[in-house]
Amino acid sequence: MIKAALLADGIDFGEGPRWRDGRLWFSDFYARAVKSVSLAGDIRTEFAIDDQPSGLGWMPDGSLLVVSMTKRQLLRRLPDGTMRVHADLSGVAEFHCNDMVVDLQGRAYVGNFGFDIEAEMRARGAAALMTEHATATIALVQADGSVSAAASGMSFPNGSVITPDGKTLIVGETLGARLTTFDIAPDGALSNRRIWAPTPACSPDGICLDAEGAIWVANAIAPQCIRLAKGGEVLEVIDTGEPCYACMLGGDDGRTLFMLTAPGVGSGLVAGAGRGRIMIATVAAPHAGLP
Repeated sequence: MIKAALLADGIDFGEGPRWRDGRLWFSDFYARAVKSVSLAGDIRTEFAIDDQPSGLGWMPDGSLLVVSMTKRQLLRRLPDGTMRVHADLSGVAEFHCNDMVVDLQGRAYVGNFGFDIEAEMRARGAAALMTEHATATIALVQADGSVSAAASGMSFPNGSVITPDGKTLIVGETLGARLTTFDIAPDGALSNRRIWAPTPACSPDGICLDAEGAIWVANAIAPQCIRLAKGGEVLEVIDTGEPCYACMLGGDDGRTLFMLTAPGVGSGLVAGAGRGRIMIATVAAPHAGLP
């Protein structure tokens, strides 16, 4: 097992990492801020919002889309720094919104919890949640901000990637213990739902795709980032020290794997504590696909 190295610490809870212009951008959602870090480990706050941010992704014009979790909105930060509401997701999202992927046309696929997972965890426990839970709908947001339901019945849809040809979406279903894939139509509609890989020993959170067609999966229930082949074969495992909630390939050659960890996910445990970390490892296959 490869052991990750510490790049930076002092964040609350990192999510939605994206590599751009020499820095890893990410949401520190209990700090209500979008931040970035270089390979030198210097964290800076890019901007704050009045909600918990999660998924990030850039549109063709350089605008940054930011998921506003509890308000169930998609914000758009224009290249000049102006912020506005890009889309209202409340008509599709059943509960807090989370991860997202943005395609080359500026369309966004946004997941949501489906239900109040913290309350249900306290009431019923993790094992019961895995076997019985409310499902969620993935929202499709067109470049003009119009919103529709892209796929329903998802078990906590989370990290997402789009293949390099733009024709396939792959989504981690955290409570379903699987990666699920769809065909993408020219208008962004999803069809032909099927399992890309089961993950019986892993609750997939963030994911990223590499140039060999394998997917790195942040394991929300163990201190691991796991590289999977289609079908579920485990190719590599990296020890992250604490549960891993997000991952992204970046760096100048796309071979630096960034892994965002925390001692837990509950707000009472990590909000304001600054105990989250960004871990790194060098891997053989570089980044591919979107984001």
